[in-house]
Amino acid sequence: MVAATTVTRIFFSDAKTIIASVKTQHSVRDPATMPAAARATAPGDLLGKLGARTFLARYWQKRPLLVRQAMPGFAGVASRAELFRLAANGSVESRLVQSRSGRWTLAQGPLSAARLRRLPGHDWTLLVQGVNHHLPAADRLLRRFDFIPHARLDDLMVSYAAPGGGVGPHLDSYDVFLLQAGGSRVWRIGRPRDAAERALVAGAPLKLLRRFSPQQEFLVEPGDMLYLPPGWAHDGVALDAGMTCSVGFRSPSRRELVAEFLQRHADRLELPGLYADPGMRPQRHAAQIPAAMIEATQALLSQLRFSRADVAGFLGEYLSEPGARVVFDRPLRAMSRGRFAQAASRAGLRLDARALMLIESRRVYINGERLTPGRSALPALRQLADARALAPATLGPAVLDLLYPWYLAGWLHPGRDWS
Repeated sequence: MVAATTVTRIFFSDAKTIIASVKTQHSVRDPATMPAAARATAPGDLLGKLGARTFLARYWQKRPLLVRQAMPGFAGVASRAELFRLAANGSVESRLVQSRSGRWTLAQGPLSAARLRRLPGHDWTLLVQGVNHHLPAADRLLRRFDFIPHARLDDLMVSYAAPGGGVGPHLDSYDVFLLQAGGSRVWRIGRPRDAAERALVAGAPLKLLRRFSPQQEFLVEPGDMLYLPPGWAHDGVALDAGMTCSVGFRSPSRRELVAEFLQRHADRLELPGLYADPGMRPQRHAAQIPAAMIEATQALLSQLRFSRADVAGFLGEYLSEPGARVVFDRPLRAMSRGRFAQAASRAGLRLDARALMLIESRRVYINGERLTPGRSALPALRQLADARALAPATLGPAVLDLLYPWYLAGWLHPGRDWS
């Protein structure tokens, strides 16, 4: 557990100040000084010695965790040049954050290569969303977090920071894993105690906290990973040039879930007939809404009932819908059904990195669409949803018949790996 220790507030103006502060401040506690139950140092597993079950029981949405060398020797999922190319792509969401003399600026992508080349040597951060949709290594990294249900998994964001770069103290409304890849960074974290510590800086281009009271600081290096539950304030500042891979999770608000559910079910409601009031009596004020009309409408609404299947169907369609920027690439020269079957029998099939596939009971959801396959095809589809790939041995004729239209739509491709 991250202890609520008293920390001297440090305001860093550049990377040299940060380095000097990290070396001299006793308030920077290394996880090696923390209780054994709160440390995770074993190499090889993202969660060290904890394992998924213990992590979910003790830390998930409860308290932060720092895993030293979660991925020993981790060098990242993209080069600086690859990340810059993605930032210049209009179909990729990217942002450039700069700080200068305490003032913050934000530029939305696409960001031209010429502009990125002109950046100074310090105090800026480039953030690129959905890198897993474009780079195989990023997709593979994201899939290592499948101890969390796919229905909650969002995407992999990669940020490249020059020395002194960061995005300022802020709060996230979702869980996040921050995996360092190249360079080192100081993270200051704290849990806001009241509304004043959750208030934002007025007029700032970013959602910056007006008052940030960090309770702990960590120096993280390549391969280290910090987990933060929703609502924990944090501020990361790069000591030298490097990248951070951020694994984020979907956390729709209750209002959003209810609004989406009602909107999707509005056209499916079977409520025949029109409002009628054959027993109307004269009333003194014509502008007064009749009490009988209110009572009749209340009685009508009280008849609405939604089943578990209604809710499951809504969640499957809603959570599997691709983002607004996602466009699938249909095959330029599509194979015939026969050639598709031959290719699949040789190399298997894999879901496109942008495809979202979920399962609930006997229903399958992919990219916002729902289908109920036959029982014989369901085991293979469940395997495809879990592993996002199918071996040739699992591909019978019924499964291939079902998946061939998905291939034509660009939702899946022959082969186990993508490049």
